[in-house]
Amino acid sequence: MVPRRADPERIAQKREQIAVEAGRLFAAQGYDRTSVAEVAKAAGTSPASVFYYFEDKASLFRAVFERDLPAAEALIARHVKAPDPVTAILDVLDALARDAADPSASGMLIELLRRAGDDPKLLAVVGRTANVIREGLAALISRGITEGAIDPDLDATETAAWLQAIVDATYLNARPGHSPHIELHRTVLGYLNPPQGRQEEPNG
Repeated sequence: MVPRRADPERIAQKREQIAVEAGRLFAAQGYDRTSVAEVAKAAGTSPASVFYYFEDKASLFRAVFERDLPAAEALIARHVKAPDPVTAILDVLDALARDAADPSASGMLIELLRRAGDDPKLLAVVGRTANVIREGLAALISRGITEGAIDPDLDATETAAWLQAIVDATYLNARPGHSPHIELHRTVLGYLNPPQGRQEEPNG
């Protein structure tokens, strides 16, 4: 009898389903108060099945953030060659801050900050995603400086890191149901615009 081969697509879909449910529960209840059994029930499977896809609870938590890396790569790829670098920067930051109005978003960020110090693998996962975003933003900032649309006194890499910190702040200070879009744009444009001849916010 020929053994059945595992279906990679089915495995990926199941991992994704479990990670999505885990992320929802971790955000709402916290890492320590969420059991693998609860995640399994939410995903319509058994705890044993969860451990088939994930080594332990810590790897399950990491999986929530591993999903961010391909999304970040796709986001930067869509915008890095956009005609207007300032508009592209705002669009990238809007996408990164899109979930800030979700009531559970700040909870997930707090859990990440708590766990990162105890899990070097988690820190590495988050770091890879952050680097993709930072490098993409820095490239757009550099182009904006060259084109005269961004303050030439700014350092592109340092500024990109500050913009990421501003996005993090939208999560930590979010009001449920309130989009930070307007405040985010005002803050970022005030930071990026050249000292003379402040620009109006780009249309779009």
